[in-house]
Amino acid sequence: MSEPVQWQAIAYADGQARIEYQWLGARDAPGPVVVFLHEGLGSLALWKGFPALLCQRLGCRGLVYSRPGYGQSQDLGHPKPWRVDFMHQQAYEVLPALLKALKLDEPTVLMGHSDGASIALLYAARYPQQVAAAVVLAPHLFVETQTLAAITALQADAVRIALLARLGPYHFDAESVLRHWSQAWLAPDFVRWSITDTIATLGCPVLAVQGLDDEYGTLVHVQTLARHHPRTELLTFDACGHVPQRDQAERLIAAVFKFLQHL
Repeated sequence: MSEPVQWQAIAYADGQARIEYQWLGARDAPGPVVVFLHEGLGSLALWKGFPALLCQRLGCRGLVYSRPGYGQSQDLGHPKPWRVDFMHQQAYEVLPALLKALKLDEPTVLMGHSDGASIALLYAARYPQQVAAAVVLAPHLFVETQTLAAITALQADAVRIALLARLGPYHFDAESVLRHWSQAWLAPDFVRWSITDTIATLGCPVLAVQGLDDEYGTLVHVQTLARHHPRTELLTFDACGHVPQRDQAERLIAAVFKFLQHL
């Protein structure tokens, strides 16, 4: 059961936004709400049917939203280059403001993909009492040469035009999303970005998932996470690229169900 997409105005330290969001599952579903955090070029709609399928399998309620400037969510501030700590800003300012506005104050399960996975880890480390568990798909803990090479390849004219054509139906302004995200990742100062020290304060159990054919990152991220946080369960998928929820959806749903049974 999915409710219609709704809108929520929020204010946070660096601006204001009008956020698109959608509730999934029954209002009286037991257990924690699963909050879905999309990837660097993602949106509410780009999750497609996966969140609803997962919530149906878990028998729980879910919350999907687009970050400011993504999907149909509006960033009401003046357009500007993203800060090097843009993922910290989303974890420490935007997500708390949205959850507060929606009166979601009980512990949640976070499911994040790529940039969204890094945001999930940052939020869970900062607000340990608010997170029952986290599922992170292809997380970034630091900047890998492979990641920068893959993002640089997207800037070639032919590749960029084709990518914008695919992203267009899922964003109000796909060109702005791609430009700001690429500029942030490829900025000279961003090579020193890391959340390795931050995740040492994690308290909740974490399921870390990595595709073995991921063009944007290697196993080193989930392995580093496991070294720093003993409550991490590692899961790797063969025949799987950067998007496990697309490439191995059924296996992922079964793994998340097993991981969350104790909740």
